[in-house]
Amino acid sequence: MEQQLIQDIVEEVQHKLTGRFFGKIFQLSSLSLAIDFGLRHEFLFISVDPSKPRFYLFQRSVKELEKQSDSLSHFGQILRARLGGSTVGAITKDLSDRVVRLKFLVQDELGNASDRSLIVQLTGKASNLLLLDHDGRVTDAFRTPRGAGQTIGEGFLPPPTKQNEPTVKEIPRSSSSPSEDADAYFRELDRVNSFLNRANSIHADLKREIRRRQKLKHNLQQDLTDHGDPEKHKRLGDLLLANVATAKRHGSEVELTDYYSDGAPLITIDIDESSSLQDEAARQFRLYTKARRAQEEIAERLVEIERELELLKHKSEKIEQIIAARDENALEHFDRSRPVETKKQTRAEQQKKIPGVRQYLSSDGFEIWVGRAARDNDNLTFRLARPNDLWLHAGDYPGSHVIVRNPSRKDIPHRTIIEAAQLAGHFSQANTDTKVVVHYAERKFLSKPKGAAPGLVRMSRFRSITVEPKESVARI
Repeated sequence: MEQQLIQDIVEEVQHKLTGRFFGKIFQLSSLSLAIDFGLRHEFLFISVDPSKPRFYLFQRSVKELEKQSDSLSHFGQILRARLGGSTVGAITKDLSDRVVRLKFLVQDELGNASDRSLIVQLTGKASNLLLLDHDGRVTDAFRTPRGAGQTIGEGFLPPPTKQNEPTVKEIPRSSSSPSEDADAYFRELDRVNSFLNRANSIHADLKREIRRRQKLKHNLQQDLTDHGDPEKHKRLGDLLLANVATAKRHGSEVELTDYYSDGAPLITIDIDESSSLQDEAARQFRLYTKARRAQEEIAERLVEIERELELLKHKSEKIEQIIAARDENALEHFDRSRPVETKKQTRAEQQKKIPGVRQYLSSDGFEIWVGRAARDNDNLTFRLARPNDLWLHAGDYPGSHVIVRNPSRKDIPHRTIIEAAQLAGHFSQANTDTKVVVHYAERKFLSKPKGAAPGLVRMSRFRSITVEPKESVARI
């Protein structure tokens, strides 16, 4: 508030309040009060919000104020105890400062009179309400006081004047009452700010959802590329079966005739020495089936994400139009709901908390569960995990069991395996190492030795990966 407006309001308030009794206090927010001085539907409003300090009379009904009020703050209770029943003696404004002084005449139980002052500082960051005793010492403060002459027990001094302290621009004057002009201006300002805060919050939420979908779309497109061409696995499986009688084998190397290429050239492939050609062909056909199914599922998910993105972008454009037009009615009727993510698990299932288990979501949308203690690990691995879930544990170190949920039996992306392995390292005694080896296997390859302590497992088959131990994914 600018100096001249404050001076005009002080003169108005001085005229209306002098000699009146200090009455009920309404706590309208953590930084604002309204005080009843016995005027009809008119109250003194004081706000020490650093962004918009205020001091003026406004007209409200008691019912309206009671509906808006919170419980009295500690400072409000002190004002009620120290000033309740006192009378207003004088109200003045410092000449060069946005500081208003209200002097009250107080009588104790024995009828002894003294005076107290309420200082209203409308000074930006230093805005405050300070209660002074009859000697001018600070006894109480609304906000935590700072600076010379501002702290409890000191003689009051106004805060240093700052030439560049921002103030509210000059308020339009259209009535005979400066308080009415100030109230009308700030009510409109509050209405606009409330609208913008709500609208901008919705817009930010939509932009966050758009970024999340775009990231997921990118990850899925990368997965689609990583899976490669499923037909390659089928072709290799067919070639292996076609060459069962004619293939030449030297350890892990097998020489085959490529009947599907021009000229039927000889090609060499590597297979496990312990596997027959028929076993390797069966493995290639399994890879073909998995890759084809993964491609189909990823393609379906990409279509869903495109639909979700289109809807979110449409909503984002709509809220931008509402903000530009300052259309409060349109904002009230704006549909804030997000597109439903069509996953096999419901959101309730995804977010259901499991005792003894930390829950995360990988970059690829897979749930990762991390046990907390030994018995939790046992429960997680042998009761909650399914055969096709992926189990991980830091090698040669005590630590949490980690499970990557795989209810649809997909190929788990390598990125998700890395993220789960990082969690396994993080929640182990190797968490201070720069690198940690993590073993992983499908749950069906684990068993519990008879009589073993909680948390101990036996792995019949596993692989290992070296990662940096860290918590790199979102917790749910």
